[in-house]
Amino acid sequence: MHHVRRILTAVLMMCAEHALAQYALQDVFPGLPAFSLPIELVHPGDGTDRLFVVEQKGRVHVFPSTVPVLPPKLFINLADIVSQGGGETGLLGLAFHPSYASNGSFYVCFTSTREGSLKSYVSRFSVSATNPDSAVKASELILLTVDQPFSNHNGGKVAFGPDGYLYIALGDGGSGNDPQNYGQTRSSLLGKIHRIDVDTQTPPLAYGIPSGNPFAGNAQGFRQEIYAYGLRNPWKFSFDSETGTLWAGDVGQGAREEIDTIVLGGNYGWRLMEGTLCTPDVNPSCQDTAGLLRPVWDYGHGDGDVSVTGGYVYRGGSIPGLRGKYVYGDFVSGRIWTLTTDGVNPATNALLLDSQHQISSFGVDRQNELYVVGYSNGKIYRLTGPSTWVDPGQLPVAFGLEQNYPNPFNPSTEIRYRLAEAGRVRLSVHDILGREVALLVDEVRPAGSHAVTFYANRGSAAGLPSGVYVCRLTSGSLVESRRMLLLK
Repeated sequence: MHHVRRILTAVLMMCAEHALAQYALQDVFPGLPAFSLPIELVHPGDGTDRLFVVEQKGRVHVFPSTVPVLPPKLFINLADIVSQGGGETGLLGLAFHPSYASNGSFYVCFTSTREGSLKSYVSRFSVSATNPDSAVKASELILLTVDQPFSNHNGGKVAFGPDGYLYIALGDGGSGNDPQNYGQTRSSLLGKIHRIDVDTQTPPLAYGIPSGNPFAGNAQGFRQEIYAYGLRNPWKFSFDSETGTLWAGDVGQGAREEIDTIVLGGNYGWRLMEGTLCTPDVNPSCQDTAGLLRPVWDYGHGDGDVSVTGGYVYRGGSIPGLRGKYVYGDFVSGRIWTLTTDGVNPATNALLLDSQHQISSFGVDRQNELYVVGYSNGKIYRLTGPSTWVDPGQLPVAFGLEQNYPNPFNPSTEIRYRLAEAGRVRLSVHDILGREVALLVDEVRPAGSHAVTFYANRGSAAGLPSGVYVCRLTSGSLVESRRMLLLK
């Protein structure tokens, strides 16, 4: 029976590999040099097939998506005014005016210490009148500055909505638990998504306040730019190009990552809530949560997924099975999922693929085909899939335990496993004599791919000597083991 089970498992693995391969990331620009810390990919919406890549240290490059120019052209270099001294600072957002083809205006969001302290800037620049692939650095008009009390949670995404207004995402200002409660403080710009009119001015502002903004004209001292609030670090938002729905990924703290559909005046709960959970250090008794908007989807940190990267509703034509689904990923694990929702019934989530890349951003081209930005390797990938309808939620996954990586290891290694169906899972580590030295998982887990990090210097595993250890995966009657080598 054990022999039959292994044969069936091998067959299922071959089927799973074939099905999962239907969705992949293709390096469509192999001749391009690697970008340095790319953090955004934007199409200008001007009728051309160009793509613009934003590097966190302050540079923007441009190249045609059809026949890439080698090397890409430097569109603008703001490295001397952009401050990128931490993981979340730098040049963070780029948006082209809806009338960019005629007015040549584009907008960026970046952090800088050029006035002494760290601030976020939203500035307008203009393209050269004689060279469409070059911008005029001296054309800067600063629209907005925001003091940043810490170097993290800067947000920074900017994009024009279907209403023609510019939307701006700003994090809560950093540190832990939003110490100044900026997310809930409507007199602060931090922890919000804002909406401004860049085509008018309401002195002393360098922009206008849309009359439909929830706090326009208020007498309570609330910032009139606010569109929605209660956000921790909204890392990438986008508009559904067909419905206009505003989607955002909000990076969590220690427990949950969330996907939200952002509505006018909505309060998304931070710091009272993190995803669907009340924050234990700030709101352990779940006070004052009435009226807070819950995420469309949230997920925990148990499988190495710890930093959501917001994506796009797929509206391209080459992958019919993804049309209308929201595609997003995790910066750390590299996994990419699809989220399906009709706005009435609970959303359903499906693992699309495991890219094993640091996903800093998604982007779309002129045809609304979807791209993935690889942060650490500087590559740009296009999402590919079958030309006929295949539901990623129905892709078969075989039971299996993968070889840990790295191996040999010291002090930690990642262990990945797959489940064909939901069930109770036990993942344990044993010494060569069969004695259990660590229990990593002992709970019901959903079908799909999972990952756990084993630390040989923590808990019951602390002080383990060098040697061979065995990782054992058990689910029901299925058992699989792998040997691991700890070298100290």
